[in-house]
Amino acid sequence: MRRLSATALAVALVVAAAHAAAADDYPNRPVTIVAPAAPGGLYSLFARLIGAKLEQRLGKPFVVENRPGASSIVGVQSILRAPHDGYTLMVANNTGMAVNVSLVKSLPYDPAQDLVPVALIATIPEVLVVNAALPVQSVPGLAELAKKTPGGLSYGSPGAGTGPHLSGVLLGSTLDAPFTHVPYKGTSPAINDLAGGHIAFMFSPIPTAAPLVEAGRVRMLAVNSRERLEAIPPVPTLAEVGVKAFEAVSWFMLVAAAGTPHEIVDRLYHEANAIIGDPEVRAEFARLGLVAVRSPPPAELRGFIAAEIASWSEIVKKAGLVGAE
Repeated sequence: MRRLSATALAVALVVAAAHAAAADDYPNRPVTIVAPAAPGGLYSLFARLIGAKLEQRLGKPFVVENRPGASSIVGVQSILRAPHDGYTLMVANNTGMAVNVSLVKSLPYDPAQDLVPVALIATIPEVLVVNAALPVQSVPGLAELAKKTPGGLSYGSPGAGTGPHLSGVLLGSTLDAPFTHVPYKGTSPAINDLAGGHIAFMFSPIPTAAPLVEAGRVRMLAVNSRERLEAIPPVPTLAEVGVKAFEAVSWFMLVAAAGTPHEIVDRLYHEANAIIGDPEVRAEFARLGLVAVRSPPPAELRGFIAAEIASWSEIVKKAGLVGAE
């Protein structure tokens, strides 16, 4: 037994030394950051921002690869198929890391076991936007129009189980208004259809909606944050217009596949936290209507993920969508 214990200890020390050496040399080749949605949305924005800053700091290319489909499932599967060595990362949000657990009947991965949270990036207030030609100027007006329209009004989202999808469900329930969900493979195709008049409204991140607002193609009605935002001060909160605030804040984080050497995860955590802590980055996030987050360390983020899975499970239940996909 002593001989076996000594052998096990020796193996553990060799593995630890190898992992430490790998972290010291990391990265020694290009790193891929998967954005599990169509190009142009927040997944791509965060992947490009984090990737560019990591490239500057670590001296190797960080390449963004869009893999849209099935509410982040396609993207998650792609990083799980790749070697678990820190050279394939992903920008994830609450959909892929928490909502899918209760929403998808046979989820082909377990976010708590198969993925390692590296660092939180930001929380994302969303703005309720309507097609500019829609004859409404307020949230109550939207509900009134939906009730008068045969079949109600359609709204888009970046996919089933995303924050914008659940916000639409909760809004319809709160206003007792008939809304029909239309899922897309990302925020950009959804809001493009909104601008084209194919759907009536949606909840959108502010950076995605702002150019279309400026072009006069969509109109902002309200934000789902607790307070008005610096980026769009004239736009009221949902609470201000009489709609109960939603307990559903979307967030984004950098993740890796389980089994990635913890030394590499820790290095990425410190680098990402330094990037998000940069005053210029935080100011740019605020200008866009995003809220930069100083992330807890990876070990604490595991508890955060567990709590989010439980919290979003309750929201999915309230929406009547458990196991709906």
